[in-house]
Amino acid sequence: MKYFGTDGIRRKAEEFTPEFLARVVRGLIDYAGDEIRVMLAGDTRESSEWMLQDLAMALESFGVEYALAGVLPTPAINYCFYKMGFDFAIDVTASHNPYTDNGIKIFERGEKCGRKLCEQGCEAIEKAIAAEQTYALVSTTLEDDIHEEAVELYIAHLLEYLGTTDLSGLSIAMDCANGATSVVGKTVFEELGAKVELINADARYGTRINRECGSTHLGAVSELVMKQGLDFGVAYDGDGDRCLLVDGAGEEVDGDQMIALLARQLGLPKIAVTVMANQGLLNWAKEAGVLVEVTAVGDSNVAAAMRSNDIALGGEQSGHIILPGEPTGDGILTSLMVAKTVSETAESLTTLAKVFVKLPQVMVNIEADTKQKEALKTSDEVKALLLEYSRKLGELEGRLLVRPSGTEPLIRITMWGNDKKAIGKLAEELADKLERTI
Repeated sequence: MKYFGTDGIRRKAEEFTPEFLARVVRGLIDYAGDEIRVMLAGDTRESSEWMLQDLAMALESFGVEYALAGVLPTPAINYCFYKMGFDFAIDVTASHNPYTDNGIKIFERGEKCGRKLCEQGCEAIEKAIAAEQTYALVSTTLEDDIHEEAVELYIAHLLEYLGTTDLSGLSIAMDCANGATSVVGKTVFEELGAKVELINADARYGTRINRECGSTHLGAVSELVMKQGLDFGVAYDGDGDRCLLVDGAGEEVDGDQMIALLARQLGLPKIAVTVMANQGLLNWAKEAGVLVEVTAVGDSNVAAAMRSNDIALGGEQSGHIILPGEPTGDGILTSLMVAKTVSETAESLTTLAKVFVKLPQVMVNIEADTKQKEALKTSDEVKALLLEYSRKLGELEGRLLVRPSGTEPLIRITMWGNDKKAIGKLAEELADKLERTI
């Protein structure tokens, strides 16, 4: 597809013109009809405010019923639209990307819960965008009419999921990335008794989201943990569908480690991970007798594998984790479940995170447009280059993964091996040669 990537539509914010958004709405109507109810919500980037306004204008112009929930984490949007009886939710967010980007995620009703818009729906929207038709749009006044109700509903869901959990012995640092979790993250932890030191929690529309904070910049939360002697820290991304942690020593605890420690704590026999998973996680699973389903990158691929193979837990190294009974990743819920594990085991996160030994891993990104990304699949010269470096890594008991990003204009090179210095040198070499080749 031209517009839909691995996580909805994502591009520079200024490209989401009123006309473009009207075509998105037109495509949704072509797929589902105009007798639908749509919930609008999103993250805190400045463009989200006017994009929500323009989407409301389009829905109003086409005669579609809608309501605005304002700033909400993506998992809250997916949960609340379903429980509140809406047919669809349009989530305006670019997740961990800088504020200059934005995007659209669309959820529809599944059999028991919300799910990402199916391929047929995406194709209808793609067709409507490609038609480039113009529409007469009416102006409308947009107000946050269901925000408080949605927040209360989501908090109630989180508390019900945790059950009789007491976090009163824990002191944690929380970095909300000046994003959507700012409206709810601290509240639910404090409801369960935890002491929370909060940073980067500005829920106003603006330019601060993900800027030197959150899950892509762990320095601030790590420093706070060590400075105040806290138990651990949690950092969310801009829309709150994933998280990363730091332990009491300020060291990163990633998604692979969280999956392993939760699988062990919950006694789960199977997990689903992506090709980005650290080799140490795969080694641990083999030794522990835990079956592993390995998928392509993307939470939608993990979710599909979980449904097909009756797997209760899965996720990505980046911290996007799908918990038992949940349809999609939820950063707040994941961090709550880890906190619950720390509380119930009376062990530190530092100890729990040593569930397996991580093998050295290096990632290097190079800038690439659509044509250059395509060369990864079509160029014989590129294929030969990748084969050459795969062989070199074989000598280090390693492996190579080179893939185009589905959300950014980048090609990502990831190497694993038994010597971090050696694979780091190889990764830089490959990046330089690949950049010149494409």
